[in-house]
Amino acid sequence: MYKAFFKRIIDFAAALILLFIFLPFFILIALVIKFDSKGPVFFRQFRGGRGGKYFTMLKFRSMAQNENAEKKGFEPGSLARVTRSGKILRKTKLDELPQLLNVLKGDMSLVGPRPEVKPYIELYPEKWTEILSVRPGITDPASIKFRNEEEILARSGNPEKEYRDTVLPLKLAIYKNYVDSISFSADAKILFLTIFAVILNRNTAS
Repeated sequence: MYKAFFKRIIDFAAALILLFIFLPFFILIALVIKFDSKGPVFFRQFRGGRGGKYFTMLKFRSMAQNENAEKKGFEPGSLARVTRSGKILRKTKLDELPQLLNVLKGDMSLVGPRPEVKPYIELYPEKWTEILSVRPGITDPASIKFRNEEEILARSGNPEKEYRDTVLPLKLAIYKNYVDSISFSADAKILFLTIFAVILNRNTAS
């Protein structure tokens, strides 16, 4: 009942309230981004959504503008283009705040498997078909476990291979476990652990 009905109602209500609360931060962050570097306030990118339908996921822009970035997709371990304000936004996860708009629209949930770009979905299509039976989310257990994923990949000799062959399969296993056991108490725990991880800047999932 929660997964089929109440989860969406809670997502919508919570996103609406949080957007109202964080509106001053949206304005402040937007101004900082515009003063810090040239380019739009938001970064938009197509990600895989529920039922395999792609949608435009929003983030506050944290990297120097690159016309090919959105077409190329996710760049594992890429830190070279991160702006001064972007470093703070990424560290605090404030760059994810615009995804509350995705939640409000119905493309995402507060808690759910993180949406991925097409090339990495096509690597494991059968697993993603099962995982994307639910809406992707802003946070999930994998997001907590791989809290410092960028730093981990940046230390690798081949970040893209490390992500494709090691990190992504681990994430998929975590995503599947989440999808198989969705509940209100589990989602509440994940949200609490996410806040805890961001505040302490540490991994909290086992």
